[in-house]
Amino acid sequence: MTDLLDTWLAGGPPPPRSVIKEAVKESLAALAEKAPGHSVEVRIPPFAAIQCVEGPRHTRGTPPNTVEMDARTWLGLATGRLNWTDAVESGTVRSSGSRASEVGTLLPLR
Repeated sequence: MTDLLDTWLAGGPPPPRSVIKEAVKESLAALAEKAPGHSVEVRIPPFAAIQCVEGPRHTRGTPPNTVEMDARTWLGLATGRLNWTDAVESGTVRSSGSRASEVGTLLPLR
């Protein structure tokens, strides 16, 4: 992660949008590699969304198992700066479906 992202995640000013976008896409790709599948959709608007975790494939409409959050929250979770349970309880992570919580067991990514 770049110094700009580290500073932002520690409470500093945000880096350029392109830096955030790249970090989100790379970390979501790492999650998809760690937990391949199609049963949970992880959304980090407006940057990216992936499907991961083995299980039934979702093909149309809103997936039954979704996880959504902002980029700062996602990158904090992916790097271990934030705790999944705390983020869910505070409302910064929104999830639905019985399999969505499995994403929390896969974090941090490092």
